[in-house]
Amino acid sequence: MVKYQLSLFIFLFCSVISTSICAKEPVDILIINGRVLTMDDQLNEYSCGVVAIKGNRIVAIGPQSMAQRYQAQTTLDVDGDIVMPGLINAHTHASMSLFRSLGDDVANRLHNYIFPLEKAFVSREMVYKGARLGNLEMLKGGVTTYADMYYFEEEVAKAVDEMGLRAVLGQSIIKYPQADAKTPKDAIELTEQFIKKYKGHPRITPAFAPHGPYTNSTDDLKTVARLSLEYDVPVLTHLAESKKEQNVIAKRSGGLSPIAYLESIGALNEKLVGAHVILAGEQDIALLKKHQVGVAHNMSANIKSAKGVSPVVEMLKQHVDVGLGTDGPMSGNTLSLIDEFNQVAKVHKLWHQDRSLMPAIDVIKMATIGSARALNLAKEIGSLELGKRADIIVISTKSPNMTPIYNPYSALVYSANATDVQHSIVDGRLLMKNRNVLTADEKEIIDQATAFSQEIKQSLLQQGKSIL
Repeated sequence: MVKYQLSLFIFLFCSVISTSICAKEPVDILIINGRVLTMDDQLNEYSCGVVAIKGNRIVAIGPQSMAQRYQAQTTLDVDGDIVMPGLINAHTHASMSLFRSLGDDVANRLHNYIFPLEKAFVSREMVYKGARLGNLEMLKGGVTTYADMYYFEEEVAKAVDEMGLRAVLGQSIIKYPQADAKTPKDAIELTEQFIKKYKGHPRITPAFAPHGPYTNSTDDLKTVARLSLEYDVPVLTHLAESKKEQNVIAKRSGGLSPIAYLESIGALNEKLVGAHVILAGEQDIALLKKHQVGVAHNMSANIKSAKGVSPVVEMLKQHVDVGLGTDGPMSGNTLSLIDEFNQVAKVHKLWHQDRSLMPAIDVIKMATIGSARALNLAKEIGSLELGKRADIIVISTKSPNMTPIYNPYSALVYSANATDVQHSIVDGRLLMKNRNVLTADEKEIIDQATAFSQEIKQSLLQQGKSIL
């Protein structure tokens, strides 16, 4: 009898243990022991937390005690590192990475240097190789989603697809002849083809990208606005960026600002994402809010070009959706959004002579959920919440520059470097682990970009043009 009871006890004990193990929910990736910054509406944090991923979605987020509920194919024990939403670069031209450091101090650089340079060198090959280099830099710097405007944008899409990032990709439309389209009408037709090919892609959102109000005709801007609503896609553009733009539009419209002009022609709506928005007064900001226009703030490029400081503090007070961008790597020189943090916080404090303005947490908001809202992607990305896409990065807390940490937001804004990013996950897929990129050959990308840059250098020297 005793033996029978003992055997029954052992059987029941083992059954309970077995059932407990079997009852664990299977997940693909489990991040444990992280300092989790959700960036949700309540700014929930977990000093020691867990994020569980199944497929491309977040299925659990909470305190470390939740870890025992899950059985994962891959477990990342991040040992106190910061776990947060992937950064979202709201405006860039990734392929221009191949032009980085050319003509940095040239006056009126866009029209006197960049446009002629692009006319000479932009090709499918250049765009693809530049996009691969740009994607690599962004991935290693914690950017999981970016908004891009350029030519041959299908080559950028190809690079994005190969590496596994997420992107909003706009085919450029401009009144000048370009390598991929000789007229704006050609460019619009090319954009429609691009949209039809990529609409519905899980990670690529196709878009129209008129270069700016002053570099496109009123008719073409109206056409783009109409088609964007028909196709239900974004419109990416440079807006209220320069005095030249301001003067051209004022002359065209009888004195209106670029923002007021776009409203007057029916081109100001929730599909529009305006990059820079430096020259915007109170009435302009009110129009941005009224029409739910997203704004991409590019501090490094703005101050390097000496064009001014965007009134972002005022925009945020009026609840305009503002995200952070780097601009192209020929303008701000890097695609590292982390490098923007420090400048965004400090320059706005200096501009307003108030060190309490632009607190660190607001900068991190702009780089995550703010950019997601500006790009109309906040239902899917920008915060760590149940059911959202699993776009997640892990940032080391153990480098000298990140030690010690009292306030994680301050540490990210004022102390972090792009090299502190340890792991990157996009759409539930681990793209970088322990700073090793898993979806591309880093050396090959850099070697190809270096070789192409030598061709550019030799061509410029043969033309007698300075590379300084």
